[in-house]
Amino acid sequence: MTAWERLLEWADDHRFAVDAAATAVALLVLVPASALTLGLGFTAGVGHGWLLSTALVAPLAWRRVAPVWSAAAVYAVGLLQVLAGTLVPTLADLAVLVALYSVTVHGPRWAYRVAILGALAGSGLLALRVAGFALYRATDALATAVFLGVLCLGVWSFGLARRARRETIEALVDRAERAEVERDQQHRIATAAERARIAREMHDIVAHSLTVMVAQADGGRYAAEADPGAATRALGTIAETGRAALSDMRRLLGVLRTEPAAGPGSPGTRLGPIASATGPAGQGEPRTGPPGAPQTGGVPLVAAEGASAERAPQPAAGDVAALVEQVRASGLHVSFVQVGEPRHLPPGTGLTVYRIAQEALTNVLKHAGPSPRVTVLLAWRPDAIALDVDDDGRGAAADSDGLGQGLLGMRERAAMFGGTVAAGPRPGGGFRVRARIPTSIAGTLAPTAKDDA
Repeated sequence: MTAWERLLEWADDHRFAVDAAATAVALLVLVPASALTLGLGFTAGVGHGWLLSTALVAPLAWRRVAPVWSAAAVYAVGLLQVLAGTLVPTLADLAVLVALYSVTVHGPRWAYRVAILGALAGSGLLALRVAGFALYRATDALATAVFLGVLCLGVWSFGLARRARRETIEALVDRAERAEVERDQQHRIATAAERARIAREMHDIVAHSLTVMVAQADGGRYAAEADPGAATRALGTIAETGRAALSDMRRLLGVLRTEPAAGPGSPGTRLGPIASATGPAGQGEPRTGPPGAPQTGGVPLVAAEGASAERAPQPAAGDVAALVEQVRASGLHVSFVQVGEPRHLPPGTGLTVYRIAQEALTNVLKHAGPSPRVTVLLAWRPDAIALDVDDDGRGAAADSDGLGQGLLGMRERAAMFGGTVAAGPRPGGGFRVRARIPTSIAGTLAPTAKDDA
């Protein structure tokens, strides 16, 4: 901002002080000359001239803080001057034009319309007074009316242009302020949405993993005396589930880090001995499940390198089979059925299907009771993908151990992609979770190599 712009801004912030100072200077310069001119008039004396000139100029001190009242006072004194019979123009009469300009720029719309009509009416009245005086002719009166009318219209037009520019600047400033407020609101909304997304992911990861680990720990404790091998397998499943949860959490929270990822061999890139093997530290190769369990396919449950875990892809719909294998390894009777031709889905849609299946199986482990039988149906339809998770346990009658965030999270995930989730008791006993997510856009894409495999 230049010095001139700063001066204008200061003058706009101190309008009355600036206008009062300018009016005081005008009183010192204009009033003496105008009083002498009015004193030489036909009816006004010198004393009356001083009074009229001062009353004509003084209201200009409020021309911007109270433009309507300032213009009304100036017009009233000007009308009194004309009616008093003074036909000689003075320097103080310039106050009428200043008042017209001020009320046009700073006053309401009705005020500047009334002001221009009053100025034109005053010009006509002065012309009539001139026509009625014996020393002037009709042409002189017409010339006076035209000259004063054009002068008032010129000042009024200039004031309208200045008003339009001021309103434009104010509109731009207001738009910029509203844009800044909207930007901050969008930022807060985006932050809240991202926090909700991370909370859903953390809930799915932690709730599922801890449920499997608790179930395995309880089962291994009861089976330790009768079947030590079962306890060993349970511990292996607990270790694999914990590593899978660490991998998912590392991948999820990696986007929140601002520092660059550490390179190979750097401190903090490895998870430590627990990530190296399922048995004692340093013995054997990493395994993805207990002895004899099938491999987990697309979702690696072991992440030896922290950096690679952060770069690993998010689970997708094709990884539901691996999820079922993981839950089956924990001792749950789970059947998996896939209908239709698998096809490529957007990452968000595939992740939603996976997380809904994960949350539904977690609820089975938590609420279905002992030895439930579960069926997971993944149907690839032409315009949608449907997921059904049914069990014959007692989940419908079980008491909730939380705030119901799991079912709410499933519905929110599906709603983001235009889908629906229905959850409730199943006819004949048990519980059912049914999700349907449209895939009309995703279905036009070609199958990926992973899907072909």
